[in-house]
Amino acid sequence: MINEETVQGVVGAGDVSLLIVDDDKPFLTRLARAMETRGFQVETAESVEEAVAKARAHPPAYAVVDMRLGDGNGLDVVAAIREKRNDSRTIILTGYGNIATAVTAVKLGAVDYLSKPADADDVFAALTRTAGERAAPPENPMSADRVRWEHIQRVYEMCERNVSETARRLNMHRRTLQRILAKRAPR
Repeated sequence: MINEETVQGVVGAGDVSLLIVDDDKPFLTRLARAMETRGFQVETAESVEEAVAKARAHPPAYAVVDMRLGDGNGLDVVAAIREKRNDSRTIILTGYGNIATAVTAVKLGAVDYLSKPADADDVFAALTRTAGERAAPPENPMSADRVRWEHIQRVYEMCERNVSETARRLNMHRRTLQRILAKRAPR
């Protein structure tokens, strides 16, 4: 089992505080437990407002922030952390990944951008990766069905969850789109 000395050995001596921000409570709880077993001192937040308040009160050395939260955008949390602590290592998690948001996240100070579902090992590797170290290519790239589903989800979010407008933009029948949206994400 990895302990605080192991984390400090990987990331250097000092602060191992970690702020995890996600509005998915079960995922947040699992990831917090997993990061605690790896030696981090974890604090959690479920909203942008709560996360920004925690970041301003005690800026963390590390942060894992979901892109889309119930009350706003996770990029606001990244900016608040960077404002208080320039050396913080922040990664963005999202189920709606695209190049534009990845670029914005990196410009605001995020060191990595992971697509959900990401497990604790992926998060730990992203947090502890050295500056010059490259991420390994995925062992199992997304299937064509998953890429299609994510594209539909992006357009749906872009249209502010308006099914009719999304169907029009995708040149798809509205009922077909509703059936796709009702299903779980493909692997």
